Amino acid sequence: QVQLVESGGGLVQAGGSLRLSCAASGRTFSTYTMGWFRRTPGKEREFVAVISRNGVTTYYADSVKGRFTISRDNAKNTVYLQMNSLKPEDTAVYYCNAVNSIASSNPIFKSWGPGTQVTVSS
Repeated sequence: QVQLVESGGGLVQAGGSLRLSCAASGRTFSTYTMGWFRRTPGKEREFVAVISRNGVTTYYADSVKGRFTISRDNAKNTVYLQMNSLKPEDTAVYYCNAVNSIASSNPIFKSWGPGTQVTVSS
């Protein structure tokens, strides 16, 4: 199983930007469709964005469409999430995981990384 470690979170004012990274171990990273998810206290983890294995196809939750961009670098075993025009409601812990497909974006690995906290102040 691929091990995942997220980073890049922090405290930012509304309207600001952050770039999250998810570093994956192992040599099979490029064979996985990858997704970003987020969770706030008291809520279920929700889907944010997904990217195909070759990086050509992406899909976003309506709440982040037009503001967030997912990308990947298979040579570096890393997937990114560029977050612009951040809103207080984007405050959450962000996680990455492999997903079974672009269409369903169901997480594959039962073991999640530590996540990275994003806090957006108003």
